[in-house]
Amino acid sequence: MRLKNKIAIITGGTSGIGQATAIRFAEEGADLVITGRRVSLGKTVEAECRNKGVRCVFVEADHSKMEDCQRVVDAALKEFNRIDILFNNAGIVTKGTAETTDEETWQSTIDINITAVWRMCKLVLPHMKEQGKGVIVNNGSDWSVVAGKDAFPYIMSKGAVGMMTKAMALDYAREGIRVNAVCPGDTFVERWMEKGYFENSDPVTVEEAMKESSEYIPMGRFGKPEEIANAVVFLASDEASFVTGHLLLVDGGNTAQ
Repeated sequence: MRLKNKIAIITGGTSGIGQATAIRFAEEGADLVITGRRVSLGKTVEAECRNKGVRCVFVEADHSKMEDCQRVVDAALKEFNRIDILFNNAGIVTKGTAETTDEETWQSTIDINITAVWRMCKLVLPHMKEQGKGVIVNNGSDWSVVAGKDAFPYIMSKGAVGMMTKAMALDYAREGIRVNAVCPGDTFVERWMEKGYFENSDPVTVEEAMKESSEYIPMGRFGKPEEIANAVVFLASDEASFVTGHLLLVDGGNTAQ
């Protein structure tokens, strides 16, 4: 029960890493506000968390919109009267080079992967300062610290998340607020099997994904959402009380190459 009596917001909590983290937080005793654009999935995760014996509220939200970010924070304060933890997980995956990236893809990547993270932090920080403590965990990527090919807009955005994390950690260290990022390597989520998840690509089968991962990840496989969630729990808990400004790589050794 490392998060007992804590109030947490998890953006993009309806599937993948967000869903896994919501369930792990619930198992560790946190009460939750989870967000997402897919209502049916949100209600399912909400019920799963409540079955763990905690309070959980799903709020439908598109974090590219300031009014939705504000509504999420307002809902958390109305329901629980404080915010102890923010996990900025919502994001999109975009591909392309500097030449092939179009204006729409560029802007949507910035809006969701960068601006939404800043907005949520901006909205919760005054309340954490008033409390004298708080934890923010941003979802970065192994591409927050190294680059790759044919994913220019996404890599750019995750690099920004890494520096945003470090800058905020320095600004608020004396306020009792810790700011860190979890940086997953390739993590297999069910949405990979949906047509169009990567731009307009065909869906990826489990077999295809596992074969691909075994060729370049030192541990020979993709990560599991639960493995990333475990790292987020650590960063959010008092076990990481002297950790701030850190980018925690959970990538099967990929960036060690």
